[in-house]
Amino acid sequence: MKADPAVQRRLLDLAEVDAELNRVNHRRRTLPELEEIGQRERALQTQRDSLVAAQTSFGDIDRDAKRLEAEIDQVRKREDRDRKLMESGGSAKQLEDLQHELQTLARRQGNLEDELLEVMERREALESDVERARAGVAEAEERLADVQHQRDEAMADLDSAEAKRTVERESLAGTLPEPLLALYDRIRAAKGVGVGPLQGNRCGACRIELDRSKLNDLRDAAADDVVRCEECGAILVRTKDS
Repeated sequence: MKADPAVQRRLLDLAEVDAELNRVNHRRRTLPELEEIGQRERALQTQRDSLVAAQTSFGDIDRDAKRLEAEIDQVRKREDRDRKLMESGGSAKQLEDLQHELQTLARRQGNLEDELLEVMERREALESDVERARAGVAEAEERLADVQHQRDEAMADLDSAEAKRTVERESLAGTLPEPLLALYDRIRAAKGVGVGPLQGNRCGACRIELDRSKLNDLRDAAADDVVRCEECGAILVRTKDS
């Protein structure tokens, strides 16, 4: 394959643009914000789990409190009924039984009220736990949103750089003969680097020194010959510094 030396040198400009596009893609995959987002998401999930646990405990104690309140209410209604029965009169035996039941109900109510007081104290503490957990979730969500915003800004910068370099690549590629461009793209796809300058006796693509026979071949080659490195296969572009 042959190509004007000036055209071959434009391959080096194209390679620089491709290298920058590779760097953009690498930065996009390795943004520190991505790892931080993962950490913040895990921290948020931990806070949400804590909130669910606190809400579950609060729900359990709240049901206990409502159950005790309902039982106390039933005891009070029973007491009211018994007192009305006593006021309506009856036999001595009936009145004695009612008096005994009222004493039993009073003890029952006292026990229930003591138990309710203890439950209400625990309920208040668990309610505070729920509020703290809810605040933790809100804080974790805010921190996650902050780093997501930072990621979005970084991605926007990378997208802008990629768009700019893509336009440059299309412009440069349009000035190259199709066979030469196809060869470069094929080598780059297979090896990662498609072209490099000849720097003294070293390939600029793989940085390996060429042996004397290869250097002699390069010196004998016509200026418009498209030559390649025997080690890495990249196109070797001869410049004034070669």
